[in-house]
Amino acid sequence: MGKSTQPLLKRCKSLGINPVVMGYTKESKRNQKEVRRKKSEYGIQLDEKQKVRFIYGVMEKQFRNYYVMATKKSGVTGENLLQILESRLDNVVYRLGFSKTRQQARQMVNHGHILVNGKKVDIPSFLVKVGDVITVKENSGIRKLVVSNGDKVVPAWLEADKDNFTGKVVNLATKADIDYEVKENLIVEYYSK
Repeated sequence: MGKSTQPLLKRCKSLGINPVVMGYTKESKRNQKEVRRKKSEYGIQLDEKQKVRFIYGVMEKQFRNYYVMATKKSGVTGENLLQILESRLDNVVYRLGFSKTRQQARQMVNHGHILVNGKKVDIPSFLVKVGDVITVKENSGIRKLVVSNGDKVVPAWLEADKDNFTGKVVNLATKADIDYEVKENLIVEYYSK
């Protein structure tokens, strides 16, 4: 599997993302000199796609497959794409406040610490549905880590019970529930060429 080894803060700066969106509190100490270059329409669309891919930690092939899934669903393609990305298991674990970052949530899922409807699921790209119950495994040492994550605001489409280490998917996410600014229409334009 491919992996980006570029430093996180450097990548955030190049894509114009605040590191807080990624779950990090530190900021770059480097000069914040901006080089003014006019970007082409294609460059703007590419940057938006790369930004969303980077935030969710998805590789190009999988992201394209999500786009194809979004086009087949009824409704607005861009919003469908964001809904699919938000319903990934690693993202749901992060949004429930069980981890500090999406990368940490992905690792928790990979290592088998997360149960969906009472069954172990170790695939970060597993898509949750309305009514699914996500639980941190009972004998897992990771529960101490979940407690130390503090009080994260849980979006309206999820219900969290941090005392019992469980969460429930109440609705599917909408564009208003997303915790960063995204222009999904640029991503649709990028892929529709």
